[in-house]
Amino acid sequence: MIQQQTTLNIIDNSGAKSAKCIKVLKKKNQAKIGDLIIVSITKIKSYSNSSKISKIKKGSIFIAIVVGLKKTYQKKKGVLLLINHNSICLLNNQKKLIATRLNKAINKELKKKKLFKLASLSLTGFY
Repeated sequence: MIQQQTTLNIIDNSGAKSAKCIKVLKKKNQAKIGDLIIVSITKIKSYSNSSKISKIKKGSIFIAIVVGLKKTYQKKKGVLLLINHNSICLLNNQKKLIATRLNKAINKELKKKKLFKLASLSLTGFY
């Protein structure tokens, strides 16, 4: 579960590497897969080519959607899933994706929650 001050990995090509959770946008204080949170960027990707300048700056605040949890997750068929990191994707103020590509596979439950744009940008495999 993701709470305040949790360090998160960003799996899209927006230009940021990691972020820290500021607030969970739910009544409960823990976020699960598919929930929205507010994050602050802690690390950005460094480009060797100076022509690639990211719009995302260190310390900026964004809305993000949770796409992976470090906690074990059990599906209905009895399959246990374990991911090694907490992962998110960044959204803009209109709650649309900033990135054009996702670098990891995402969970099938995100597709069931009507997040088709997120599912279409991810890798071909779902887990």
